[in-house]
Amino acid sequence: MARPKAATENDAPLTDAAVDRKALLSETLRRRIVSMELAPGAVVDELALSEEFGLSRPPVRELMRQMAAEGYIELEANRAARVSSMSHQSLRNFFQAAPLIYIATTQLAAANATRGEIDELKQIQQQFRDAIEKNDVENRVLFNDAFHLQIGKMAHNPYLMPSLRRILIDHARLGKIFYRHPTTNDMEEDLDKAAHQHDEIIDAIERHDASAAGDIVRAHMDLSRRRITEYVAPVGVDVPLAY
Repeated sequence: MARPKAATENDAPLTDAAVDRKALLSETLRRRIVSMELAPGAVVDELALSEEFGLSRPPVRELMRQMAAEGYIELEANRAARVSSMSHQSLRNFFQAAPLIYIATTQLAAANATRGEIDELKQIQQQFRDAIEKNDVENRVLFNDAFHLQIGKMAHNPYLMPSLRRILIDHARLGKIFYRHPTTNDMEEDLDKAAHQHDEIIDAIERHDASAAGDIVRAHMDLSRRRITEYVAPVGVDVPLAY
């Protein structure tokens, strides 16, 4: 009679403490990526993360595979894991897809949102406004991300959520790049306008007005597109020619 195999490290269930450490690693790694602490293309050191969070390699590998499926990390055979890249093509893909996903989720949220979900969206919006008041760039980006993710949850459509989550990764990273402390008055005005558009989106969802919600979020995306265009292609420096 064959003897049962001994449990391996891969098979052994995680202790409650290890589950908590894995959840902390998941939250921390996501935050480091969207905040640009880990830059696009940077190596994600599996061994260093294992040591930092007191986890064995298998749960760290499992988490990295999950995050690769979500779009945070790129995994290739015989190469170290890397933070997902941001290239000209990825920016182009982002601006082609983002309006479609944001409009669809926002319109569905207007049709399907519950009272409790709307109240939670309002709380996130207040945190977003607080971050603007404090010139807190990181939390401004993170709460903007949370705002649109909450709208996605309110849409109650599981087919849209993977696309929305992937778009939000790059939206947050782009925000971290160019929405640093405002350098011009019109950037301050745009921040105020973006916050006001959030309020209008909430109002449209609360009134279950899908058409208005879609129009507002389209204008919201146009504002982001203009800012990113200005960052990527700034006005050239005017240098007088010497005679």
